[in-house]
Amino acid sequence: MTVAYLGLGANLGDARQTLKDAVVCLAQQHTVTVLAKSSLYRTAPIDAGGDDYLNLVVKLDTTLPVRHLLALCHKIEHHFGRERPFRNAPRTLDLDILLFGEHAIDEPDLIVPHPRMTERAFVLVPLVEIEPELIIPQRGRADAFLAAVADQRIEKMKSPCQCIAPNAADAIRTEDARQDTPKGGCP
Repeated sequence: MTVAYLGLGANLGDARQTLKDAVVCLAQQHTVTVLAKSSLYRTAPIDAGGDDYLNLVVKLDTTLPVRHLLALCHKIEHHFGRERPFRNAPRTLDLDILLFGEHAIDEPDLIVPHPRMTERAFVLVPLVEIEPELIIPQRGRADAFLAAVADQRIEKMKSPCQCIAPNAADAIRTEDARQDTPKGGCP
């Protein structure tokens, strides 16, 4: 098993529901266990136009090799209508592999740790939320990069359900995700 971190984002359609359903799709994979999920954050687009994004980070335990995890991410993106008409285009769903264990990968279509993760508040803030002392291989502690992104607009979204303590609600949603079926199913 390998611990991996994925960044999820969307700014088209019902982004909140899409992100929720994408986490459920990940949790329904027999090769993936969702260990933690950050809060949802609203962020301004960076190097792109369009509406604000909703973002979150998930921590996974997976038996998949990194290439298979990348293929799964692309399959889920495609399932939710992701198109790639141009670089940084608005999107229905974006899944990025941020970290894959202690691996350092530098290939034309896959770089891990994600090359811009230390430059993006929408990655660092939710990542540090779920793993405060996380070490990014070859770079250092994730929280050490927060000051450099402090000028980027990021807003923690209120949970739609206030009936259970947030951490308890996340644990319940993660455990129940295998029984939930997102609208339109999962790939």
